[in-house]
Amino acid sequence: MADLPWHDAGDFEDADRGFIAKLSPAVIRSLDGGVVWDNDAYDFLQGDCPDTAHPSLWRQGQLCARQGLYEVTEGVYQVRGLDLSNMTLVEGERGVVVIDPLVSTECAAAALKLYRAHRGGRPVTGVVYTHSHADHFGGVRGVTGGGVPILAPKGFMEHAVTDNLYAGPALTRRALYMYGAALPRSPEGQIGAGLGMTLSTGTMSLIPPTAEIERTGQEETVDGVEMVFQLTPGAEAPAEMNLLLPARRALCLAENATHNQNSMLPLCGAVVRDARAWARYLTEAIALFADRADVAFASHHWPTWGRDRIERFLSQQRDMYAYLHDQTLRLLNKGLTGAEIAETLRLPPALQQTWHTRGYSGSLIHNVMALYQRYLGWFDGNPAHLWEHPPRESAVRYVECLGGGAAVVEFARRYVRENDLRFAAQLLNHAVFADEGNKEARDLLAEVYTRLGHGTESATWRNFYLTGALELSDGIVPADVEVTPADFLAALSVEQIFDSIAIRVDGPRAWNERLSIDWHLTDLGERHRTTLANGVLVQQPEPRGTADLTLRLTKAQLVGLLSGQGVEGVEREGDTRVLRRLVAVLDHPLPDFAVVTA
Repeated sequence: MADLPWHDAGDFEDADRGFIAKLSPAVIRSLDGGVVWDNDAYDFLQGDCPDTAHPSLWRQGQLCARQGLYEVTEGVYQVRGLDLSNMTLVEGERGVVVIDPLVSTECAAAALKLYRAHRGGRPVTGVVYTHSHADHFGGVRGVTGGGVPILAPKGFMEHAVTDNLYAGPALTRRALYMYGAALPRSPEGQIGAGLGMTLSTGTMSLIPPTAEIERTGQEETVDGVEMVFQLTPGAEAPAEMNLLLPARRALCLAENATHNQNSMLPLCGAVVRDARAWARYLTEAIALFADRADVAFASHHWPTWGRDRIERFLSQQRDMYAYLHDQTLRLLNKGLTGAEIAETLRLPPALQQTWHTRGYSGSLIHNVMALYQRYLGWFDGNPAHLWEHPPRESAVRYVECLGGGAAVVEFARRYVRENDLRFAAQLLNHAVFADEGNKEARDLLAEVYTRLGHGTESATWRNFYLTGALELSDGIVPADVEVTPADFLAALSVEQIFDSIAIRVDGPRAWNERLSIDWHLTDLGERHRTTLANGVLVQQPEPRGTADLTLRLTKAQLVGLLSGQGVEGVEREGDTRVLRRLVAVLDHPLPDFAVVTA
């Protein structure tokens, strides 16, 4: 901590540069009056860092909590601090092109209104989605109803939909932990998420792009705004791109280079990212754009001005990801496990002492573990770990070996006194999983999680620890989140719709079922067959022969039928009981499953 450049106020100067106006009050509501965003709740960050927060994370919170309309360069503006991400507005010949319209429509609309209050009522004449994560497209219907060019990287729709569909309920549950949704905004509670303060909770939307960017170097012009693109698939997102605004000498880095160490694998879950490719894309960005840009901005945090500073920033971000990748591979090839590598690996001093490489969102420890997983998977090669008991069954046995729940708690108290909170948490986790009613163990584990949370530099770790403590004390806070918004369902291909049904089949309950259904999509002119056998729902296009049941319907009717809604006008031929048999073996996700108890 002492080695960090606390004297350097450059980030604060950059974060305030170009400030025009705040949203006041910084509270955004839905149509029914519910609060979907409250940035004023973070006013406490203006004070000195308390003992309940890591000073470096407090500093990051102070920077991310700044909100309002900012001028990046002539004709380029950002609204920051009105959602987890930034919305960028580029003025064109007739109106304004929006880059990354935030998470929710309410916040995007408020951001556009703030821009128009100071720059005039320009219409939105185009939209750019830099990548396939929902915090960069979910608010699009807050700025446009469509009818304008919408550009996105190749593969955007596939990943935008599937990333939020297949494991959606589990990701949503874990995201509540990662963003600290149930925590109070306070010096003792949630103080940010590293990339921004938190996710807004408004209406998510999706309008499919009108054109995809298919290659690096591709040039497009929307409303007179010239753009040059660099595709970066597999780095921070499966479908992502940087873009240069050559006439403005402004470089948009999407989420490939931000003012923190990003995640190779977010704690809420995702496909492991490719650090090797990520580093190489940043090298390519330097070669393509560094001498053509006077300012670099991203979809999170604040811009960087000046050619030399941009190149240094990109080089340090590149070196960070490359070092994590190469050194993890070096050490795993010497036989170290992911946990062992994470315990020993440190960034070079020059990078450790750089603010924008600190682990506020990602962290060195869980990034190393993710890289190990990417190359070698979950198994560390030790046969003892090949077929372990599940957590609760293991916990019961550990507690028995240690002399019972009371004895485990006493052991844990000793480790707490010795300030070995990590091992105290491991012991107490066994005690709680073995007996959820062990109040003494639950209370002490909540205390340990709280202390761990208050001491960590990572915002996402803090939120996980503190949410775990909250749920141990108060129980699970029910999620009030729409897992699959209507626009996502409408954007699904027919194949994706059937995929989403296949992963809901209760295998054991369907072992003895044999059925087939033909689906004639009259509006699409497509025919599909689904066959259920051996607990597996298989789909095939353009089927031959006769199925048990044939349905003629539109895609919208298909979505309604499979989501349990009453649907009129569906033509049926064959055994109509077949559909009821299929629905009867479909399972429902559990949105509020236990995390810190068995």
